Amino acid sequence: MSRGFRSVIGCDEVGRGPLAGPVVAGLVVWSPGQDSWPEGLYDSKAVTEKRRGPLAQALREAFPQHALGESAAEVIDEHGIQKALALAVVEGLAALASQGVAVGHSVLLLDGSHDFVTRHLPHPLPVVTRTKADRDCVSVAAASVIAKVHRDEAMIAHHETYPQYGFASNKGYGSQAHMEAIAEHGITPLHRASWIQS
Repeated sequence: MSRGFRSVIGCDEVGRGPLAGPVVAGLVVWSPGQDSWPEGLYDSKAVTEKRRGPLAQALREAFPQHALGESAAEVIDEHGIQKALALAVVEGLAALASQGVAVGHSVLLLDGSHDFVTRHLPHPLPVVTRTKADRDCVSVAAASVIAKVHRDEAMIAHHETYPQYGFASNKGYGSQAHMEAIAEHGITPLHRASWIQS
């Protein structure tokens, strides 16, 4: 804030490693003066699945300026995971702009040590990386939980169409049962074909 930015846009992505389903970027805007948030907020991986849903709903209410972006399996196959992640973040930023967020006067805070976004931005935007930001920074932790719940719910819904792959339980990750289902039934449009064939 001392550098003149109006807000921080915390960003975290989920779905980097599965064999099926999209990669999803969550973005949450934190502004000066916001000093309270739902109890139990932490990196989504450290929050139990049972608690994640109610917490995500509370976070969406506490941080009304939030957005999601995603890249489907075919985008990952075409462009690779790094660009697919960046495109998901750019989609989320565009969604925030449509909500009236002054994105150009904000700083984008990424979890991790690698800036995979800047080279794909249509307009310049300050990007800061921070290792363990999903643990230490409110906006990134909130983005992590919101994105995780969104993706998990989508994969559970896909279970209705493709029950043999066990998406409701594995969320697209390469469990043994999932791998056996691929061997028996082949892949679906949800699968990252380039990952499975390589």
